[in-house]
Amino acid sequence: MNTLSTPTEAAAVLEHRLTAADRCDSCGAQAYIAAEVNGSELLFCAHHGRKYEEKLRSIATSWHDETARLAESV
Repeated sequence: MNTLSTPTEAAAVLEHRLTAADRCDSCGAQAYIAAEVNGSELLFCAHHGRKYEEKLRSIATSWHDETARLAESV
């Protein structure tokens, strides 16, 4: 039996690529934001991501934000 992935399943995996093992580079809390700057990935908790967002967005080549997960019900 073959199993096919639907586009919805693939999108869900990409939306939640950060895990509890990913930690903020500033304070060590769980990371919800990943930014790529000069070929290096920087991880931030929601607090530090928002604190540095204005400066980082201007130089980041990518910005991945999963802070909406904080409002999800368990």
